[in-house]
Parts: sequence; structure tokens; C-alpha cells
Amino acid sequence: MTERLPTWVQDWLGTVLPIGEVLLVLAVAWLLQRLVRAVVRRLVANRGLPLEMATVMRRVSATLISCAAVLLVLERMGVSGTVLWTAFTGFAAVGAVAFFAAWSVLSNIFCTVLIFSTRPFRLQDHIELLENGEKPGLKGRVVDINLIYTTLLEVGADASDEGSVLQVPNSLFFQRTVRRWRGQGVPARWLPPAPSGDG
Repeated sequence: MTERLPTWVQDWLGTVLPIGEVLLVLAVAWLLQRLVRAVVRRLVANRGLPLEMATVMRRVSATLISCAAVLLVLERMGVSGTVLWTAFTGFAAVGAVAFFAAWSVLSNIFCTVLIFSTRPFRLQDHIELLENGEKPGLKGRVVDINLIYTTLLEVGADASDEGSVLQVPNSLFFQRTVRRWRGQGVPARWLPPAPSGDG
């Protein structure tokens, strides 16, 4: 059918159609990400899905959808599957070498999975890492958990948030004893003793 069209129209279609297909792939990927976010929000609201798990689900789905969209766009732009496979195997070989070089980072990622599955603490809990026995260590309110670090907001002596944050590697939580207080109330033992009335 396109053979019957004038040459300039055929050239124009040869340029516009791939651009349209790329835009369509990007639009579908964007809509799919919005749909996944809406489903996750509904699971949190109606089914009590933990916020930590919802964050992981959003990040993993966004990564998978983005990777699939990039592969489809590259295919529409004429990159062959052989080139993609060669690049993938090359990256896999480099990744295997980097695996051994970045073992501490990978152990933090694995510990993140354990934190989300065993749930020794949650967002907004107050926690304290004990050095050994009862010796106090790092402490604060959990404000974020990502693949490498757990971010603790330090609490001041007057029970206010000081604003300074500690980024604790996730692997540290499986090397030390963790003391946990649920909820947002500052633990009484963190506050200074009340002044005595003797004067």
C-alpha cells in the first residue's frame, strides 16, 4: 500500500513511524508505572502492606518497566538482538569481577532484603545499636531504609529531633544487638534525668 504513495511521503513515514512507536512505548511504560503505583497505594491502604515493602515494590517495578522500555526503544531504533546479547554478556563478565570487588556493598543489599523480610524494626521506630552488652552505641529514629543504608535521625536531650542524621550500613544490624522501641515516642531512657527538687 505504501508503494503507491509519493516518494516524499514514503520517506516521511519512514522517519515518523519509528518516532511514533518510540513515543508509544514510552507512554505505555509511563502508564504502567502509574498503574503499579496505584495498586501499591491501594494495597497499603486496604490490605495493610508495610510501607517498607511498598517502597521496594515501587522501586523494583519502576526498574523493570524502565529496562523493558529501553530495550524496546533500542529495538525500534534498529539495534539488533545480537548486539544487545553481546553487550549483555560483556557486562555480565564485568559484573562478575565487580561482584568480588564490591562484596561489602552486596552484603548490605542482602541484609536489606533480610531487614524487609524479618522486620527487626520499621520506619519511625526508635532503635539503638549496642556495641557490646549494655554499652550504648548509635541511636535514633528510623526515617529511611534503602538498599545500602538505614538512616537514623538523632534525638536531642530535650526529645526534639536534632536534625543530624546517621547513615548506618545495613549489614551492621546483623553484627550488633539492636534495641527497638515501637512508635514515634522518644524512649524515656534517652532523656536526661529530671532535675531534683532539692535545693
